[in-house]
Amino acid sequence: MRKFSLVQLDVFTSRPLEGNQLAVFTDARGMSDDEMQKLARETNLCETTFILPRDEATERDQGHKVRIFTVNEELPFAGHPTLGTAWYLRQHSSSDEIVLDLKGGKIPVRFEQRDGLLFGEMRQAEPQFGAMHPHDVIAGVLGIPVAELDERLPIQTASTGMPFTVVPFRSLATLQKLSIGWNQMAPYLQTIGSPAFFYFVCRETVDPKATLHARMIFYNGEDPATGSAAGCCAAWAVKHGVLAAEAQGLIEQGMETRRPSFLYIRAAKTKDAITNVRVGGNVVHVINGEVTM
Repeated sequence: MRKFSLVQLDVFTSRPLEGNQLAVFTDARGMSDDEMQKLARETNLCETTFILPRDEATERDQGHKVRIFTVNEELPFAGHPTLGTAWYLRQHSSSDEIVLDLKGGKIPVRFEQRDGLLFGEMRQAEPQFGAMHPHDVIAGVLGIPVAELDERLPIQTASTGMPFTVVPFRSLATLQKLSIGWNQMAPYLQTIGSPAFFYFVCRETVDPKATLHARMIFYNGEDPATGSAAGCCAAWAVKHGVLAAEAQGLIEQGMETRRPSFLYIRAAKTKDAITNVRVGGNVVHVINGEVTM
């Protein structure tokens, strides 16, 4: 029998039992791909990560090797697993920057003290902007009147490692009441590519300090906090004038799932190019465990 230690974290929150849950296997050496996928199903969280420690010189040069799994598949990159895993590694390091070596590439996460807490900020891949989507078509997919969407802002696909189509709503109340299943959205999303997801946003917010209210509904339900989508949203927001270049924005998410989450976003702009997309937040350690198998 083999034993593997894990921790469970709440990410994009400073309060236990809020934010997005993450299981981190702290030393997954010796696990097969199949075992990692089965363990991700066993935790039944949005994502589970597996740290594969290497010698100190290799980690200094190449970063910490980490793999990310949902209950269904391995991901090349995801936001809250990146921040959470880096936060865990920072507890055992004196460095202010932790670099994760993911399937999708290397992601640096910088740490600093903010309001007495350790705050982490990841720099995501440079954004790639994709197709614009007609408001009337998306309204039809969602089963809502087109007037409920904010036609002053474009619906556009962007990627900073994972693609998301940012869909701006006019009214917070409409976005809060939106009830839609994955099967209703999937046929249209499959025409965009795979993977493909919507990220619904609104400039009306619950918290007056927030820049945007957001929801992300996918095949495993509703995500309390989506760090990869927040990066795409940051790039979209700066590109289309919702957020000034280098201004610190705040996305509130997870209110509808009773797990409030707060994702801090910013990005640079040089001429027409959006660069240096960063997404940050806090993390709370809530559970220690061990798996025997």
